[in-house]
Amino acid sequence: MSINNPQQKRAFWLRHLHQWHWISSALCLVAMLLFAITGFTLNHAADIESRPQVTRKNLTMPPSLLNQLQQITTKDTPRNNAQDEQRTLPLSSRTWIAQELHIDVSDKIAEWSPEEVYLALPQPGGDAWLRISLDTGEMEYEKTTRGVIAYLNDLHKGRNTGSIWTWFIDLFALVCLIFCLTGLVLLQMHAQQRKSTWPIVAAGLVIPLIIGLIWMH
Repeated sequence: MSINNPQQKRAFWLRHLHQWHWISSALCLVAMLLFAITGFTLNHAADIESRPQVTRKNLTMPPSLLNQLQQITTKDTPRNNAQDEQRTLPLSSRTWIAQELHIDVSDKIAEWSPEEVYLALPQPGGDAWLRISLDTGEMEYEKTTRGVIAYLNDLHKGRNTGSIWTWFIDLFALVCLIFCLTGLVLLQMHAQQRKSTWPIVAAGLVIPLIIGLIWMH
């Protein structure tokens, strides 16, 4: 079917734009609600109380595993303190820690020194760390959680969320861009029948611009 007729062209583009618009809106709906809500909670973070909950555990590493860590440290000395090598723990130590503490440190980089091995374990909505004494094998683990709101806020910021969530945010931003651009074109196509279209769009630009120029320092 030919679409050379202007009305047919308009109908063709309206149909496809509406399709892309509703598909993109459906894809980003839930995430957009999450980001809108957490935008509010982040803006009022000082007014929302959070009660951190701290969990501490103390264990002693088996001698065989401790000896393995000591050998790694001894093999690397002497070292330049400014250029201490950082690496993950051996597989046997990671497996034992996963069994005892129920945490995954397989991809966590450890900070090695002659006295201890330290792992920073940041996470959304909280923090954690693990310290292993190379002299005694004593292991200290501390985890701090700040509640659901803090967790969702960190998802909004992409803080300590990992590469998969970073990819999701990028894809979500792309879908939102498609949603906005198709909406803009639809506004343009309907603007003749809706005289207030462009004044309202302009208000959406001018209002934050005025706020930024006058009240933001």
